[in-house]
Amino acid sequence: MEPCLPIAPASPQPRRSRQARAVWGSRVVTIGGDAPVRVQSMTNTDTQDAIATAIQVKELAIAGSELVRITVNTPEAAAQVPYIREQLDRMGIDVPLIGDFHYNGHRLLTDYPDCAQALSKYRINPGNVGKGDKHDRQFGQMIEAAVRWGKPVRIGVNWGSLDQELLAQLMDENSRRPEPWDARSVMYEALVTSALESARRAQELGMDGDQVILSCKVSGVQDLVSVYRELARRCNYALHLGLTEAGMGTKGTVASSVALGILLQEGIGDTIRVSLTPQPGESRTQEVVIAAEILQALGLRSFVPSVTACPGCGRTTSTTFQELAKQIDDYLRAQMPVWRERYPGVEKLRVAVMGCIVNGPGESKHADIGISLPGTGEAPAAPVFIDGQKAVTLRGDNIANEFHQLVENYIEKRFGQTHAAAAA
Repeated sequence: MEPCLPIAPASPQPRRSRQARAVWGSRVVTIGGDAPVRVQSMTNTDTQDAIATAIQVKELAIAGSELVRITVNTPEAAAQVPYIREQLDRMGIDVPLIGDFHYNGHRLLTDYPDCAQALSKYRINPGNVGKGDKHDRQFGQMIEAAVRWGKPVRIGVNWGSLDQELLAQLMDENSRRPEPWDARSVMYEALVTSALESARRAQELGMDGDQVILSCKVSGVQDLVSVYRELARRCNYALHLGLTEAGMGTKGTVASSVALGILLQEGIGDTIRVSLTPQPGESRTQEVVIAAEILQALGLRSFVPSVTACPGCGRTTSTTFQELAKQIDDYLRAQMPVWRERYPGVEKLRVAVMGCIVNGPGESKHADIGISLPGTGEAPAAPVFIDGQKAVTLRGDNIANEFHQLVENYIEKRFGQTHAAAAA
C-alpha cells in the first residue's frame, strides 16, 4: 500500500516567547525568543562560605550550566555575594549568578546594594514575599530593586509554597460554579494566576516585560505538562521549566526527561533545570549533564560529541565495545572545555562503537567515525568507517588505543581546519 504523504521528520515547534537578558560585565546571556534553550543549575553550598560556593559555581559552569542560582537567605549570605562574584571573575568564570530569595528578599536587596548589583538576575517566589498587606509592599520593593539595577527577574511560583490567600479565593469562586472544577484544576489555576498577576504587577511597577521570566513548578510530570501548556497559552513571557523536586537517580532523570521533553517538543520553555537529588558522593554537576542531554536528544542544542553504542547481546563475545564506548565518551566530555575554543563545531561529532556485524557496519557508516568490533564467531577484525567510507581494519590486542588515536586525528583534521580558517 502506497503512503499518501511522505513522513516528515519530527522537530520541536518554534517558540514564541519574549527575550530577557542576564548580564554580567561583557557576558550577556539572552533568554527566550530565538535564543537557545538555556541550561540552569543551583548550588547546594552555604552561600556564607564564599570560597566553597564559588568553587561549586565554577564546577557547574564548566559542566555546561549557563546560569547558576545561589541561595541568598541571610544578611551574612548577601554580604558574601560580591565576594563570590569577585572570586569567579578571578578564575575566569563569567557565568551569570541568580539570587534565590524567599521571605526576606525585600530587605536583603535594599540593605545590601552590592549584592543586588553583583547578581545578574533575581528569583522571586510570590508565595513567600509576605502575607496580607505586606505581600504587595514587599514584592514591590524587590521589583524596585530589579528596576533600579537593571536586572531581570524570574517570578517562580511553586505548588509547595503557593499563595494561600489566592488559593482560598479561587476555591471560593469555584464553589459558586454551576459545575465546580476538581481540586487539582483549581490548584493549576492558582499557579498560573499567581504567576501572571505577579508579572502584571511587576510591569505596573516599571519592570520591562522582556525582563520577566515565569515558572510554575510542580513535582508531577502530568501536572507540569498541564500547567505549562496553559501558562504558555495565556502569555508570551520567557518560561523556565523544571520539576520542583525531581527525585534522585533513575526516577529523577526519567521524570525530568519525560516532562521537559514533552514541553520542549511543543515549543514551550526557554530555560531548564533538572532538580536532581544527588546520589551520596555524586557530583552536583550530574543535573547539568542530564539537562544538556535532554536538549541534545531533542536536537535543540549540541553540547558534546555523541557516542552511539550497542547494548550488547548473545552475539557479543566480550565487554570490549562497552569499555571502548565509555573510554571514548569520557575522553570527549573531559576534553570539551578546551575543545570548545580549539575546535569549533566538535560538539556535533558523531562516534559509533558497535559490538557485532548485525548493525555495526551500518551504524558506523552513519556516524562521522565508527568502529564495528567482532562478535561471536566473527573474524577477529574491526573495520573503521570515516565519513561513511571504510577507512581501515584494525586487528590485534591494541584495537582500542588505535581507534582512540583515529578519533583524535579525525577531530584535528576536520575541526582543526575550521579553527584555523576562523582565526585567519
